[in-house]
Amino acid sequence: MSPHDSPPSGCTSFEQELVNAMNDFVNTTRTPHFDTATIARGARRKRATAIAGIATALVVAGAGTALAVGAVGSDSDTSRPAAAAAATGSTTLLVRTSDGGTATERLAGVSAARARATLVHFGLTPTFTRVQKADCVKPEDAVVSLSPHAPTAVHAGDTVLVTTCYR
Repeated sequence: MSPHDSPPSGCTSFEQELVNAMNDFVNTTRTPHFDTATIARGARRKRATAIAGIATALVVAGAGTALAVGAVGSDSDTSRPAAAAAATGSTTLLVRTSDGGTATERLAGVSAARARATLVHFGLTPTFTRVQKADCVKPEDAVVSLSPHAPTAVHAGDTVLVTTCYR
């Protein structure tokens, strides 16, 4: 404690020395200098690098997707006729089993008798309708569509509409 400082009322000599030490520190310590231009330049560089990286990833992902769609799409469209593709999708049965799993059964072109046996095996109730079609597949009375069909799952006890064809 310096001799010219008188302790305020209620302050101990230690408290007064502490106040004096803090005042000396405040008055003699240099203020820190920050180079804001360098900090801003570094932040801009990091932001630009991040944007470039994200843009590159998106371009690569888009090009990969386009190549994959082009390669897969061109082969799958010409490998089978559209009518056969539609018939296969609408004649696939997705059954939810009692243990929580699923079973898939493709019934395209199957006879009505075999379709009935398959549906009864899964505990389903079949209802049959017939449509006349010039391009009916052999055997006559073959399954051409199911309702509901995959991806809709059916459960034991549900009714499934089976459409067969004749010429």
